[in-house]
Amino acid sequence: MLVRLLYASRAVDNSPEAIDAILTQSREHNPGCGITGILCYGGGVFLQAIEGGRSAVNELYGHIQRDVRHKDVELLHYEEIAERRFGGWTMGKVNLSKINHSILLKYSEKPELDPYSVSGTVSFALLEELMATASIIGRA
Repeated sequence: MLVRLLYASRAVDNSPEAIDAILTQSREHNPGCGITGILCYGGGVFLQAIEGGRSAVNELYGHIQRDVRHKDVELLHYEEIAERRFGGWTMGKVNLSKINHSILLKYSEKPELDPYSVSGTVSFALLEELMATASIIGRA
């Protein structure tokens, strides 16, 4: 049973080193658990989609909720899926400071990442567009 979980959180430490440490840990840990996904970060906010087996995804989300590097962890969307959308990524990364702000503005009131103020469906559509425009780095 495959599922996809989409959540938002705020970084406790906004330094590039702290963000890279989170990404590195994801890339090291997730393949062994069968988890793939994408991490979008900007303005101190994370938007992350994780996919994999139901138990593994739920266990990872529980870990994220307890992780002291994250605060304001909020579930945006959870669904059973027939296939992975982010199967080519152990954990892809989007740096929003490097993309065209019109993409963000297309999905929100202001050209900034604020998944707390939009639906999970809108947040997922943003991730889809970022994939389509090749804004994702760190494919494997």
